[in-house]
Amino acid sequence: MTAPVNDNRTGTCPICQKEASASHKPFCSTRCKDVDLGRWLNGGYAIPAVEPPDEGDLEEALREAFQSGEMGDPDSNS
Repeated sequence: MTAPVNDNRTGTCPICQKEASASHKPFCSTRCKDVDLGRWLNGGYAIPAVEPPDEGDLEEALREAFQSGEMGDPDSNS
C-alpha cells in the first residue's frame, strides 16, 4: 500500500514562480515546460566542465619547470 500524494505540496514553478500544477509538476503549465525544454535545447543550461590540459601544453609546462629549477632533473635518480 502506498501513501497518498499530498497535492497541496506542489511548490512553485521554476520559470514563472507561480504555484506548480500537479499535472505539469514541477511547472505550472505546458508553456513553462516548453520554455524550460527550449533553454536546455538551446544551451541555456549547461554543466560546466574543466577541459584536461592538452598534452603539448603539459609537456611545455614540464619543460619550463625543469629549466627554471622548480623540478629536479628527470634523468637523475635523486
